[in-house]
Amino acid sequence: MAFVQFTKVSLAFGDRDILKDVGLNLASGSRAALAGANGSGKSTLMKVIAGNLKADSGERAIQKGSRVSYLPQSGIVHAGRTLREEAETAYSSIALLLDEMEAVGRVLETVKSDAGKTKPLLDEYCRLHEAVENSGYYNRAQAISAVLAGLGFAEADLDRKAEEFSGGWQMRIALAKVLLEAPDILLLDEPTNYLDIEARAWLEDWLRSFSGGYLLVSHDRYFLDVTVNEVYELFRGSLKRYAGNYSDYEKTRQADIDSLLKRYAEQQEEIARLESIINRFRYKASKAAFVQERVKKLEKMERIEIPESLKRISISFPPPPHSGRIALTLRGVGKAYGERRVLDGLDLDLDSGERLVVVGRNGAGKTTLLRILAGADTGYQGSVQYGAGIAPGYFSQDAAEALAGITADGRAQTVLEFAEAGAPAALIPRIRDMLGAFLFRGDDIYKGVSVLSGGEKSRLALLKMLLRPVNLLILDEPTNHLDIYSKDIFLETLKKFSGTVIFVSHDRAFMEALSTKTLELSAAEAASPGTPQGPGKHRLFYGNYAYYLERLERETAGGNSAAKTNAAGTGASPAAPPRAIPAKAGPGPVLSAAGQREALKQKQALIRRLERREAEVLAEIEALETEKAALEAELGRPEVYSSGEKARAAKAGLDAALVALAAKSREWESRAEELARARE
Repeated sequence: MAFVQFTKVSLAFGDRDILKDVGLNLASGSRAALAGANGSGKSTLMKVIAGNLKADSGERAIQKGSRVSYLPQSGIVHAGRTLREEAETAYSSIALLLDEMEAVGRVLETVKSDAGKTKPLLDEYCRLHEAVENSGYYNRAQAISAVLAGLGFAEADLDRKAEEFSGGWQMRIALAKVLLEAPDILLLDEPTNYLDIEARAWLEDWLRSFSGGYLLVSHDRYFLDVTVNEVYELFRGSLKRYAGNYSDYEKTRQADIDSLLKRYAEQQEEIARLESIINRFRYKASKAAFVQERVKKLEKMERIEIPESLKRISISFPPPPHSGRIALTLRGVGKAYGERRVLDGLDLDLDSGERLVVVGRNGAGKTTLLRILAGADTGYQGSVQYGAGIAPGYFSQDAAEALAGITADGRAQTVLEFAEAGAPAALIPRIRDMLGAFLFRGDDIYKGVSVLSGGEKSRLALLKMLLRPVNLLILDEPTNHLDIYSKDIFLETLKKFSGTVIFVSHDRAFMEALSTKTLELSAAEAASPGTPQGPGKHRLFYGNYAYYLERLERETAGGNSAAKTNAAGTGASPAAPPRAIPAKAGPGPVLSAAGQREALKQKQALIRRLERREAEVLAEIEALETEKAALEAELGRPEVYSSGEKARAAKAGLDAALVALAAKSREWESRAEELARARE
């Protein structure tokens, strides 16, 4: 069995211990994640395991012949070959084996009459031949096509020059090559950073069927939950193993954290007590030995440190300005890039307070739609109208990269100055906590904005936008550069946000937890080579991302032909929560696209009216429940139940409340049923 084993491995950068006597064992079949706060040394440990970085001390053992492949977080660029040729370089080690086979074969030709020399050469030739056969080298064309397609590349991309692809796609090429190498041990540092939801799902399936072992670093909780069965946590230089997936690790780890925090609090109390004694008796000669003993005790005390990632931060942003009931109205929105039409005839009504997730494959128009909604793209057809009082805020990766951090007088700003500039006065005292939640900790807040990395600028731009009082957030991949801890803080903040959120994300757990509605975009294919592409399609689902996935599964299983029929049209077809849809007695009239949009508009208006009436009835029921409880309490008072007149009056009021409550309950049931029918 292939394995990589470490014993008592240590590494320090200056006076900082990154790894302290670390032990780790990875073997075929290992399904492990590496966890730890940002800056804890995860990437460093991965490089040590891969052999790219030498440790200061310790032992590293690898079984002879075991192959280890490593994918770093970023920084890989490919050029000089086509995509297909670049992918083929994953088999370069096999090409060397073929060269060895050929060399052995030539030697065999010269010594074939010498049996003593022939046998070992034949054994070596067979070993090499078996290694080549098992590598999949002779089926590499199919493997390359399958892996590249799974990671989102189109067939037409295979013959494009590798240098034509952007940074995110460069990392996908690097990931494809690592997977195609089919190593014994696979080390992936943030492999999902540049993958959309479909490519992530494909990678999850690939890893589950992988026969070797792997160690992953990722900030995607769902991805880790479905791919690992053990977690190694790097904490203050030490490595500890936890059995189970990432969620299991978090539950177990919480007990450790609670214990650490308790010991930290107790130590802080002891430190305060000793310092108080020292300060009290410092200048009394008669107490000099007594004070010196306490000073030594303080100096020898091994201080418990609480990393920033364990300090739970609850942040809130400016309350959103008041707005009307309607947040956004789209009518006939379309967009084309030359002959490629990504959006066509999109109608959408979004109420204030909704959280809409926009989903679809790469190229379906998700980012295009968000740019249109934010006003960053004005070259579209149709209309986009904000509701009364709507104040939008827009976050995109492009805007983040453009951060300059220069003051009006031309001076470079620090991260702290940039965040404070223009922030509401009430939030200024909490800016440092907010920066900490977005991974700007310690001296990071004094960095110049102009020298920040792309990921750091992205986090800072996101925070800066949230510091403004807005009631419509339009977010394009807001969690790309946040760790799991920061995502949790951000998610809780958005859940408390009373405004409207429209977002695109590739983090499944984040999408499921935040969304209340799902808009699916899908790009149509060209009818035949050389013909213009058809219009994009879209469907609106009245449920969160988990509900959307459930609907897709049922459609795939053939359980909902009506939904399939809707998908064929270009108008937004509302997909209501699960309920049987009765078949019509006969074929109805075929509506034009404009007729379909008008019918949909009327239907959505009806649904909103019914939702308002249902809410009113529920409020009336709640008021009656309160009145009923008050009358029951009244009847329980001695001065009431001891007086016949007062008791009768209270009883009559209670009876009337019960009758009204029963009537309202029946009305609510009727309204709820009517609303369910309308949603169908």
